Amino acid sequence: MTALHALVRTIDAITETCGRLLAWLVLCLALLTAAVVLLRYGFNIGSILAQEGINYLHGSLFMLGAGYALKHDEHVRVDIFYRNFSPRTKAWVNAIGGVLFLLPLCAFILVISWEYVEASWAIRETSPEPGGIPALFLLKSLLPALAVNLFLQGLAETLRNAARLVEGEA
Repeated sequence: MTALHALVRTIDAITETCGRLLAWLVLCLALLTAAVVLLRYGFNIGSILAQEGINYLHGSLFMLGAGYALKHDEHVRVDIFYRNFSPRTKAWVNAIGGVLFLLPLCAFILVISWEYVEASWAIRETSPEPGGIPALFLLKSLLPALAVNLFLQGLAETLRNAARLVEGEA
């Protein structure tokens, strides 16, 4: 096995582990949402902390789960022709798309969000709502985390497709 294949397998393993751990957040999100609804409409009790917790969990799922979705080819494709392409043509589209669009987009998100997140961390930004979660800086940290996570899996997918083309598997 080449070093390239080892790198791809390592990134895939990290993404898979993170994705499986994130799946537990779905259960937490559902339970917290049910609790908020029950408290609000059953007992007329509101909780800003719990409502913001729902937003934090939801944001975490989508921002940190993007790499997992890419790995399992569950992301949105806006291409009606792709499904009819041969495996080799799909490998070309995926490799070129990764190099021209996905990887630069991830780098852009990382660069553009860095100062925004850094400023939030500098002041340990909290919720603007009284009784809210005092860690808005953590939620904002999901932006660069998304960029790194998606970049790594995008790199793995791009390398995998390039290897298919070179090795003639596609």
